[in-house]
Amino acid sequence: MIDRRAVVTGLLACCVGPVRAQQADPLAGRFGGPFDLVASHGRRFTDRDFRGRFMLIYFGYTRCPDVCPVDLLTMSQALNLLGPDAERIQPLFITVDPARDTPELLADYVSSFHPRLLGLGGDDKAIADVVRAYKVHRVKYIPASDPTNYGVDHSSLAYLMGPDGQFRTIIPHGGTPERMAEIVRTYLAREAK
Repeated sequence: MIDRRAVVTGLLACCVGPVRAQQADPLAGRFGGPFDLVASHGRRFTDRDFRGRFMLIYFGYTRCPDVCPVDLLTMSQALNLLGPDAERIQPLFITVDPARDTPELLADYVSSFHPRLLGLGGDDKAIADVVRAYKVHRVKYIPASDPTNYGVDHSSLAYLMGPDGQFRTIIPHGGTPERMAEIVRTYLAREAK
């Protein structure tokens, strides 16, 4: 006679195991994708240029009055805390305001935060594509009194992408450099095994 309890238990073990593995990271595969953007002097970069290194990506704009400078300073300090391990990471600042953030302006802006931080921009379509891929919130607020002096409300998250270009984790706004460095160090250690 067949032990139905053993059969059901065996089927559950076979079927539920992979489901649990997928649930371990519910955000895997939801963020990121290919991009083709421009840095200063017209140099083009795609996501594939950074294979073999982690990417620490932040979306913002150079005229951001408060959030971007705070988060980029946190990122810069976290990279410094990582010491030599920071060489395994390419920090990127991708603009959400392509109309005003030229590649040269981006290069000048990011140089005040960290020497390895790379500012990337592009045309409206290229930025719209990367913003969509990373599910970045961005809304332009245009005052009636001066349409050229607009602001851009945007997500304030840092995305850690692995050496294979795939999403690893999100680092939220408001943390300390020490906490960001700790999170990144955890993923660096996992990939080193």
